[in-house]
Amino acid sequence: MSDRRGDALVLLAAVLATWASSFGGTFQFDDWNVIVNEPRVASLSAWWGSMPGIRPLLKLSWAGNRASGLGLAGFHAVNLAFHAASALLALRLLRRVAERAGAIGPSARAAPLLGALLFALHPVQTEAVTYLSGRSASMAGALALGSMVAWLSEPERGTGWMKWGLSPLLFALALAAKESVVVLPAALLLLEAVDVRRPFRWRVALREVAPHLVVLAVAAALFAASPVYGRMMDRSAGLRSPWVNLLTHVDAVAWLAGQVLRIDRLVADPALPAVEALGARVALEGVAVLAVLAWGLASLRRRPALALGVLWFLLWLPPAGWWLPRPDPANERQLYLSLLGPAWLAGIGLSPWAAAGGARRLAVAALVLALGAVTAVRSLVYVDEVRFWEDVVAKAPANPRAHNNLGYALSARCRTAEAESAIMRALALDPGYLRAAVNLRLLREGVALGPVEPACPPVTSPLPPP
Repeated sequence: MSDRRGDALVLLAAVLATWASSFGGTFQFDDWNVIVNEPRVASLSAWWGSMPGIRPLLKLSWAGNRASGLGLAGFHAVNLAFHAASALLALRLLRRVAERAGAIGPSARAAPLLGALLFALHPVQTEAVTYLSGRSASMAGALALGSMVAWLSEPERGTGWMKWGLSPLLFALALAAKESVVVLPAALLLLEAVDVRRPFRWRVALREVAPHLVVLAVAAALFAASPVYGRMMDRSAGLRSPWVNLLTHVDAVAWLAGQVLRIDRLVADPALPAVEALGARVALEGVAVLAVLAWGLASLRRRPALALGVLWFLLWLPPAGWWLPRPDPANERQLYLSLLGPAWLAGIGLSPWAAAGGARRLAVAALVLALGAVTAVRSLVYVDEVRFWEDVVAKAPANPRAHNNLGYALSARCRTAEAESAIMRALALDPGYLRAAVNLRLLREGVALGPVEPACPPVTSPLPPP
């Protein structure tokens, strides 16, 4: 067996072992709106009747899952399949990056595998794998990575169909799963710029990505013609001013960067507040982002492997957030493809230890195993809604939506007093939170907030006022 095939098998085995616990997850949060209660994905015919629509390929996959009759296991299997494909494609991509950046020797051979392992096993990926509606990130990520690998594979194939046909096609499919992959042509230019085997020329580089630019232009035209996207743009524009949005997005980028390191603080609904004025913290965050960007651009030809990791991370963070306000400034699944940059840098740093053998190699293996164990445990948060929202309120205690949703989940477990307390906490944080106020009134009138467990006794009288 070749070393490369062996590495792929190790990576695949690690992914399957780590993410086996994701199959215990149930529907959570946005899953109810976009999958369970969404009539347009209730069947394949319903999906077809709803077209044209946004993210058609993603919705087709959900409709296919619902039509399969495999239930939650089928949803989780598809999510895991996309993530496993992403991991294997990331390994292939990083190998080509190592070649282009001029890396040689045992350390260079170890770095791509380590980078792919860290990308695939990091617990921040839970939101794109275990969280079922997070499939938008893992599905688009796998297709985007496939497009880039096909584009890079061409020199060793001797024909043009992969670079000029398959790669643009996969890019188009990725766009049909999630719009954030619009930066893929820029990522291809970045991969071209770190190729130290030949000089970088803009005219040649742009010609190499011309088919992808055509795909991007067609997608932009479809986007502009879509009334659904038009309404979404109008709503987004009214959320906050361009200046407030810029400050908010800088803060969100800094928060996302922190989530890569703070694996003990991972949270599915951070509900970051808007930043209304430039303060010292956000100013420092902005300076740090600009400094890192400047270093990466200046180092593209001198330290190409390191520069790629830095610039890749910044490039794939939610690109539209810089000019288009989002209701929620950040969530962890936005890190899905972006994480490959820091994972590659960590792989470079750890590769001398992995190549050295002995105790150092064992230490690296222990680190990877520990990361996988943390991720397996993190998936268990998705086992039920009470546990899910308890985790959120523990890490984002100022999030009124999380407290309200915890109250809703507790009410289904007959834990009425706790449910009331959680919803009252939501209203204390946001007195104008209408949904929480309605839930509290219904709860006190003895009306179920939603489906209750069969073991719950029927409510026979209203709760007494507080």
